[in-house]
Amino acid sequence: MYILKIQDKEAGAIMMSGGKGASLSRLARCFPEKVPDGFIITTEFYKNFIQPAVIHAQGDIKSAIAGLTLPAQAVKLIQTAYDGLGDNSLVAVRSSATAEDLPDASFAGQQDTYLNVSGSEAVIKAVINCFASLYNQRAVSYRAKNGFDEGEVLMAVVVQKMVEAKAAGVMFTADPITSDRFTTAIEAVEGLGEELVSGRKTPVTWTVKGGTVKKRSGAEACLTEAKVTALSAIGKKIEKEFGSPQDIEWCFDGERFYIVQSRAITTLFPCPPSPDGFKRCFISAGHLQMMTDTMLPLGMSLWKLMSKTVKVTEIGGRPYMEITHNLNSPVGKALVRQKLSNSDELMCNAFNQVLERKDYIKSIPKGQKSDFAIPADVFRCITAGFRIYRKNDPAVIDGYNRRMEAIIQKTKKGLEHLTGKAVVDYIVNDTDNLMKSLFDPEGLGPLLVTFYLTKPIDKAGKVLLGRDNMSVDISKSIKGNITSEMGFYVSHIADAARDYPEVVKYLETAGDWFSIDELRRRQGGEKAAKAFEEFFSRYGMRCPGEIDVAKPRFAEAPGKILPTVLADIRLPKGHAEQRLIQGQKESGEAVKAMVLAAKKKWGKRKAGKLAKQLSFYRNFLGLRESPKYYWMKRYWEYKQAIIRESEKLVEKGGLRRVDDVFYMSLPELACIFAGEQEPDYKKIDKLRADYEKYASLTPPRLIFSDGEVVEGEYKRKVPKGALPGLAVSGGITEGRARVVLDLKEAGKIEKGDILVTKFTDPSWTPAFISISGLVTEVGGMATHGAVITREYGLPAVVGVTDATKQIKDGDRIRINGNLGYVEFLE
Repeated sequence: MYILKIQDKEAGAIMMSGGKGASLSRLARCFPEKVPDGFIITTEFYKNFIQPAVIHAQGDIKSAIAGLTLPAQAVKLIQTAYDGLGDNSLVAVRSSATAEDLPDASFAGQQDTYLNVSGSEAVIKAVINCFASLYNQRAVSYRAKNGFDEGEVLMAVVVQKMVEAKAAGVMFTADPITSDRFTTAIEAVEGLGEELVSGRKTPVTWTVKGGTVKKRSGAEACLTEAKVTALSAIGKKIEKEFGSPQDIEWCFDGERFYIVQSRAITTLFPCPPSPDGFKRCFISAGHLQMMTDTMLPLGMSLWKLMSKTVKVTEIGGRPYMEITHNLNSPVGKALVRQKLSNSDELMCNAFNQVLERKDYIKSIPKGQKSDFAIPADVFRCITAGFRIYRKNDPAVIDGYNRRMEAIIQKTKKGLEHLTGKAVVDYIVNDTDNLMKSLFDPEGLGPLLVTFYLTKPIDKAGKVLLGRDNMSVDISKSIKGNITSEMGFYVSHIADAARDYPEVVKYLETAGDWFSIDELRRRQGGEKAAKAFEEFFSRYGMRCPGEIDVAKPRFAEAPGKILPTVLADIRLPKGHAEQRLIQGQKESGEAVKAMVLAAKKKWGKRKAGKLAKQLSFYRNFLGLRESPKYYWMKRYWEYKQAIIRESEKLVEKGGLRRVDDVFYMSLPELACIFAGEQEPDYKKIDKLRADYEKYASLTPPRLIFSDGEVVEGEYKRKVPKGALPGLAVSGGITEGRARVVLDLKEAGKIEKGDILVTKFTDPSWTPAFISISGLVTEVGGMATHGAVITREYGLPAVVGVTDATKQIKDGDRIRINGNLGYVEFLE
């Protein structure tokens, strides 16, 4: 069968009609009044009349097909089918490959489409070009990336009557931005939908949820709310028929809607599991840890081991915590709210929205809640903290640091003589000691006291000087912040390299091939090499997304730090020290001003009490980053031991490649190291492919097991057109937005730019040396970006929804770190 009518049952087979054609055939049979008439030139036609040209092509296959002259039989078949649609009908000619519009790979836009084609000769030419587009470079690359065998991919072509569209667009029966399966998103433009797809027209966008229509963006609407509601209902019927959320192309002729394409949405965040089918509620641990990237299976396994009191579930390559049974427990929900209110305002708001669903809360069956209670160790830390406060002796920090380093050395010695399964057993047992070290009383204790002092200091600043967020001024250039010091170590590298052209040129071109030995061979390279060695000895175990032990550390991928070094080289020598001195001066002046005002207003005794609070705050707030620093040093010892054993296995032929171990859990790894089982490469390769797809997904803050996503909202007004967020570091600044999704892109940052990114962790600190402000999608008052920007005296707004999508690289923006919003400037 070379040609089939769209509504023919046989046309519903993908191997006959391709993904797009099969989908249209199914639509035409289920919704005959919604699908324009047409026919499908099948894969049998392709195999008989086109594929021989592919086999005998000398060189460029696409050109060989495009220049093909069809035999008379083939021409007659197409002419007859086209004439059956009416005299010189205007038609759309669309490619439909067998590897297209599939549930797990859409291939959208990879092959060609031709609109408003009229006359049999023009139709035949368009059909040939569609067949040729199977070999577009982008289509070939896409198939290779998704693992499709070129020899098994066939092509069909769909020819359909054009609709005289007054409006057209796309409809997603699940919101592609939030992944909410309960929201339909509709985009529309006047005229043909091609104007939207090509980007020539900006669409009007609506969302429909629970019968409520909201205009999300766009200017003048080209559909009424009633029509939007009706279109949404059609979409839900199609979704029900196909059994999954759909990406639907539609058009409207002024009287009724037509559907011209429907494919599965392949970019939605996966639904959480629910073994019993009950609607379960999950929150993102990644947002609370400021790391929303994927966490590979080995990293996830170790994370779960350290989170024993919380029900951690892997969803879309990210850690989530189930809170279903916390919702109907007074203590459980209070603990969750306390955790979220201190970490993520948007997630806290979404949580509060869920709590308003009284019927759902009542329906929750009995079950174990996640334990967000304050660990008993914290109370010991608080007691120690107030004991240390009385003496206010910073020498305590030196003792803490020596003790932490000794613990790291003990872990290192404990692992270095172990082999095989014993390595994994040691790591599993050592995680309990790791957790205890994070709650060291002399490290965490005084830090908790500084957190407690923040509100009294802010209140005193308001009363005495009429200034808000006085703690921000007091915390500039504080002592002993081991993470903010990382930026100064990078500046030392830049200072050592700046005056040597050969060194700078090597840093600019080395990339992933960077080598300290190679650097030494350049004129002037010795000094820069020593500065790099000093940096790696102190910070080599850090990296972006470092809570995943599988992520490559700076010591493993030294090229990752080069962009920040190069950005620093463009700045004047000694600028980092100047910023430190300036911060110390400003904070010292703020302290003096507060104490002087307190003496005048409150008297000497109360002013002395305030002076001690301010002194202690500056002495000990720097401990904020120390627990995680030593946590990562412990992780580094774990990882080195795992890599060492993996390399041995590779040498013996027992393992294909070292990084295969990152796609195993700790128990699986123990069995492999013990020789009790062979690596499951089929499973590893599937996980590798899955995680590559997961990396492009946006994880929601709160999601139910049925796919509903509840979005948080900021409950305050901002200027029209501004993006709301959370103000975490005071001040207002204007500048060029630099949208940076990976630290390796930090080299494009220039002095005065505003860094816009998804999240920051300690590894991003060196990039802060050059910027004038910070905007992130994730964050809270006590998170890394907030702490470091306050210390550096930079305005910062965090928790800005889709900041890296709404703000374009190069935009001129103003950020208000006092009130929490971002404005676009002309």
